[in-house]
Amino acid sequence: MTTEKKVLLAVLAHPDDETFGTGGTLALYARQGVEVHLICATRGEVGDVDPQYMQGFTSVADVRVSELRCAAGILGLAGVHFIDYRDSGMPGAADNTHPQALAAAPIDEVAAKITHYFRQLRPQVVITFDPIGGYRHPDHIAIQKATEYAFEKVHTDPGVFPDGLPNYVPQKLYFQTISRKFFRIVVKVLQLIGRDPRHFGRNKDIDIASLAEVEFPINARINYRSVAKERAQAAACHASQGGGQQGRGLFGLAQRLMPAEETYMRAYPPPVDGKVERDLFEGI
Repeated sequence: MTTEKKVLLAVLAHPDDETFGTGGTLALYARQGVEVHLICATRGEVGDVDPQYMQGFTSVADVRVSELRCAAGILGLAGVHFIDYRDSGMPGAADNTHPQALAAAPIDEVAAKITHYFRQLRPQVVITFDPIGGYRHPDHIAIQKATEYAFEKVHTDPGVFPDGLPNYVPQKLYFQTISRKFFRIVVKVLQLIGRDPRHFGRNKDIDIASLAEVEFPINARINYRSVAKERAQAAACHASQGGGQQGRGLFGLAQRLMPAEETYMRAYPPPVDGKVERDLFEGI
């Protein structure tokens, strides 16, 4: 059993990803005394923000970073670390090819920045998106691939991406994945109310029906009921992204039909068939 302090690192793409996808997990471990850090790859520069939320801010990025700082304080994060890429927008957007876009960045370059934080923060557990980035957002997919690549490299090549710090090898890597049951509930409700589940969202660019068809193994379930209030408060910080509406409308209905848990597939070490962990630090 390790005597080192426990450290959890979440490697995500935009302000709000830390709360909407993994907020219960992050808050739960922070309350347990784990040092919880976030790498946020972009500042959400091209997110949709209504004019009312721009008051007092000069850019969308400023709004969203302010919201992230609010959420991070409530979740109990020990640190928020930006690696200074630009939001790439949704699939097919012109922003995908911006010179600073995360989705356009070389994977070695992104992985080197992530590796630096592995060495600096020394997390035993790392979490990121699943291989389709939850809902196929280009930035989610890019940061997932770079995180997995960095994790593999530090295991196989101690001299990779030299930065003056000694190599460090995290012990476990998890991909947070959205429950397929949740997506299926959303699809059924959309169909019942006469809406097309293949064209969902503000810009009708999210295919919920196809997401419901992608199955990922669930190797860990984290019950966050004890910090559900904090998770909801952190979500409310992201008002420009609809966080204040959490628990309402279609997604609110689907959430109420689901348990208060966040689910993960374990990428490393290989999972034991049939075993579902209730603690990401199990075995550490």
